[in-house]
Amino acid sequence: MYVELSDEARRYIGRFDELTGVAPKDCLVEGDRLVFLVPAGEMAAAIGQAGETVEEAERRLGKSVELVEDADTPEAFVASALAPAAVNAVTISEQNDRVAYVEVPEPDRGVAIGADGVNIETARTLAKRHHDIDDVQLT
Repeated sequence: MYVELSDEARRYIGRFDELTGVAPKDCLVEGDRLVFLVPAGEMAAAIGQAGETVEEAERRLGKSVELVEDADTPEAFVASALAPAAVNAVTISEQNDRVAYVEVPEPDRGVAIGADGVNIETARTLAKRHHDIDDVQLT
């Protein structure tokens, strides 16, 4: 799926690549927060030993940095986007629109939703952009 990036997002992707050696596939710019979609298998390199790489990127970029690891299937992608919340299962329903129903244990619902709903909104945005999923709902 083709994702159109703003000039600002492209600049952050380039800078993140320079700082970490990992070329993100996408970047959401949300105020003082950046969310990078890193290629599958490159999360450890993006984080670095004891989180040093991502912490340095945060310092240099002057923003909070969050990372989401790409995945091959829409189900795995949605689960990844909601990490670190534990996800038991993801079911994609294709009735009138595509909705991902995510089974999350009760203790992890708050983590999946995030403060002011920021985590679930990030998952919804990325799922729409990369897998044409119209909504993500917790069950």
